[in-house]
Amino acid sequence: MPLEIVRNDITKMPVDAVVNAANSSLLGGGGVDGAIHRAAGIQLLEECKTLGGCETGDAKITGAYRLSCKYVIHTVGPRWQGGTRNEKALLTSCYKKSLQLAKEHDCETVAFPLISSGIYGYPKDQALKVAIDVISDFLLENDMTVYVVIFDKAAYKISEKLFSDITEYIDDNYVDEHIDYRRDQSRVLSSTARPLRSKPMAEEEELLPLMAVASVDKALSAKQDLDAKLKQIDESFSQMLLRKIDEKGMTDTECYKKANIDRKLFSKIRGDMHYKPSKPTAIAFAVSLELSLAETEDMLKKAGFALSHSNKFDIIIEYFISKGNYNIFEINEALFAFDQSLLGA
Repeated sequence: MPLEIVRNDITKMPVDAVVNAANSSLLGGGGVDGAIHRAAGIQLLEECKTLGGCETGDAKITGAYRLSCKYVIHTVGPRWQGGTRNEKALLTSCYKKSLQLAKEHDCETVAFPLISSGIYGYPKDQALKVAIDVISDFLLENDMTVYVVIFDKAAYKISEKLFSDITEYIDDNYVDEHIDYRRDQSRVLSSTARPLRSKPMAEEEELLPLMAVASVDKALSAKQDLDAKLKQIDESFSQMLLRKIDEKGMTDTECYKKANIDRKLFSKIRGDMHYKPSKPTAIAFAVSLELSLAETEDMLKKAGFALSHSNKFDIIIEYFISKGNYNIFEINEALFAFDQSLLGA
């Protein structure tokens, strides 16, 4: 998918460029900065000495040396001072200028840390929102795969209110579903527990020929019913997707970019009327098209899926659609926070 949040060591990401959250000297430091310098080796430091430092909000590019990528993009994030010292604009600039450098050097993949969210003190939920907003805007106009790399769960945080609201929504719906399920199971067990009377053996043997004829007639009738139903087969997932794109007045590009879907995958879907997407991909298109909950359910059925209250992933998707929030990147932030699969492909 074009934008993905991953939990990994940024020095081990298989990308064209990694972004270093550097200090203004560019001569190494702690955290991500120190890890990248150690992994790249002394040659990185030697090249950085020739750059003359870097201003806050700006970015510079070097070779990657012993790292597996081609480039290291060094950017200097702002120190958090309460949000009144232009911190957001400076952090936004870090991402914009880093992405521009990656584009100028023909990078197809780039990995970012969560800039300024460590010792510089930028609130993690706000730092993540800036990162996602800037990167998603860039990807609407450019083809690139961008990763936001989180080293561990403690380094990641969505807003406490959103986390609390989703948790409450999950608890309300997940518990209710399972109470209903247990009640239904209890009814089934009680009905099947009644003893059945069997027919006498002789009577059963007399009925066998008649049962065989009835079985053949039933099979023929079932085949005729099946043939009739197959002639009335509904539109496929691909057909519904393309119809909805036209109805919404969107272009193909607008749709797959809003869905966080790779262009090559969209081409496969467009070219194959019977294409069967994964569930996250199908939901991603429903979100991109801003479908209602009923329309989303209908689109999922075309792909052979359904929303259920038996797992957190589906309930989180239902939560956002019911709130009218179709920002796929915000949805993915929440899914990541709850250890669920992300939308897109």
